[in-house]
Amino acid sequence: MALLQISEPGQSLDPHQRRVAVGIDLGTTHSLVAAVRHGVAECLPAEDGKVILPSVVRYTDPAQGGAGRQVGFDALAAQVSDPANTVSSVKRLMGRTRAQVVDVDRLPFEVADENGMAVVETVAGRKTPMEVSAEILATLRFRAEDSFDDELYGAVITVPAYFDDAQRQATKDAAQLAGINVLRLINEPTAAAIAYGLDNGSEGVYAIYDLGGGTFDVSILRLTRGVFEVMATGGDSALGGDDYDQALAAWVLAQQGIGTSLTASERAAAHAEARRVKEALSTAERVSFSVQVTGRHIEQSISATDLEQCTAALTSRTMTAVRKVLRDAGLTKDEVQGVVMVGGSTRMPVIRRTVGEFFAKEPLTNLNPDEVVALGAAIQANALAGNSRDGDLLLLDVIPLSLGIETMGGLVERIVPRNSPIPTAMAQDFTTYQDGQTALSLHVVQGERDLVADCRSLARFVLRGIPPMAAGAARIRVSFTVDADGLLSVSAKEQGSGVEARVDVKPAYGLTDEQIAAMLKDSFSTAQQDMQARALVEARVDADRMIAATRTALAADADLLEAAERTHIDSLMEALTQCVTGEDAAAIEGATTALAKGTEAFAAMRMNRGIQQALAGKKVEEM
Repeated sequence: MALLQISEPGQSLDPHQRRVAVGIDLGTTHSLVAAVRHGVAECLPAEDGKVILPSVVRYTDPAQGGAGRQVGFDALAAQVSDPANTVSSVKRLMGRTRAQVVDVDRLPFEVADENGMAVVETVAGRKTPMEVSAEILATLRFRAEDSFDDELYGAVITVPAYFDDAQRQATKDAAQLAGINVLRLINEPTAAAIAYGLDNGSEGVYAIYDLGGGTFDVSILRLTRGVFEVMATGGDSALGGDDYDQALAAWVLAQQGIGTSLTASERAAAHAEARRVKEALSTAERVSFSVQVTGRHIEQSISATDLEQCTAALTSRTMTAVRKVLRDAGLTKDEVQGVVMVGGSTRMPVIRRTVGEFFAKEPLTNLNPDEVVALGAAIQANALAGNSRDGDLLLLDVIPLSLGIETMGGLVERIVPRNSPIPTAMAQDFTTYQDGQTALSLHVVQGERDLVADCRSLARFVLRGIPPMAAGAARIRVSFTVDADGLLSVSAKEQGSGVEARVDVKPAYGLTDEQIAAMLKDSFSTAQQDMQARALVEARVDADRMIAATRTALAADADLLEAAERTHIDSLMEALTQCVTGEDAAAIEGATTALAKGTEAFAAMRMNRGIQQALAGKKVEEM
């Protein structure tokens, strides 16, 4: 008798065989890999027992032999002695051009442009941010495979909530270079919520305050029975612990009368000492800052108050983002049940105190802020690999900025509003503007402003083969699809004929740091201006349509008019043509209305003629 082996849906045929799936926190300053073992998520250590891997790669001269690169602590040790070939904080270069990298001239290594992206000049040649990140990811992959003595099935990799399409795509490319199958990209705050929600059984509305080494994210999530719904997200992709280090170093140097003209090695030494002092001040009231620069040894006692004061502007920026995200979520701070602190920089007492005072409750810090993101990613990876029996885990992440297309007059028609849950698919119908139009150019944009010029262009494509019809007769459905990784594809289809065109949006570079922060700010501060600009454009479009329709009618049936009637219509058209060039939307609307009323009698006569022509030569019985 033959035996049939039965398994649960999504489970391995062998119930004892598990796929090795991990969560990876690819951080600006540190990276980690975690996995679920024996039902518990834990970070995987290296041979020396350390779970944290510094996100630093040093390249050496291949002509001198050796591995050609060092990753992690070995590379970190060379930051002062060989800063030109030691690449750190590469996450800030992902999906960027050189011009978009903040303080690029202050970096200890040389950054150039190549094929529309920032690249790093090293003794081993030019390295893209994806290649550098791939070295870090590969090191974590080997650590995981050594821990399990098995090949890696796949990984969930976390990214900042405010990473745009280009930065997410660059992260996936880096994973591919490292030989890692990406099961999903998830936002860092969402990963933290998974770790807290499933480990502690928490439910309700939570704020995730994520201050890492190079980025800051804040998200409002609602946790209900394993469903993680991101209500709103925001932050600053150019703000993190690195900026606190730079601010402290700059303050000390200014106190000592030393300018900013330091060598790369001196700058690296000052920043490394600032980081040490900052970390020490998390548990001590006063620490000595000691460094050798410009041929002299400087030493200064730094208090916790000194650190707080010289970095107050940075802390204030994080709280401004918190207030904005609460407004986006339609909540008051009193409705937030708890605040989860994520990222090593949240160990600073001033951060915990500021956040606690704002929400009037003690922040949640019972999970290691360095590890919580990787732990959450590991839980999600375990579920996606089919190892978890918990089928209730559901992620409802959101997109950070609205997506839409350009319409006539340079206006933006938003199709996917910001903070929409992903994955998502939304569509809207459009039509043609001119008679006989057989093609439609579509311009995909991202942002919160009403005018295309104020938003970021993502892609352009053309829908061809539209059957020639009268203006407004065609019905073209434009569909936006955002997948679970936050990547976008757009399609356009003429409903009658079925002709279709589509594009996968993969921009060559990301939003600048200023654009990310300014897009939402501008949408509020320039709301009145945008309304006026939209009203003016819409009035001009309506006027142009009215003039074109009137001219078409006159060309066909002008013989129906008396001379005086024709003169009157011509004068109304002339008045409207002159108004269109002006900036007064109300005047244009008034002139358009006047022309419409002035041609009502002419329209009636044309209708009568059309009816007479249709009935000519036909009997009543036929009608």
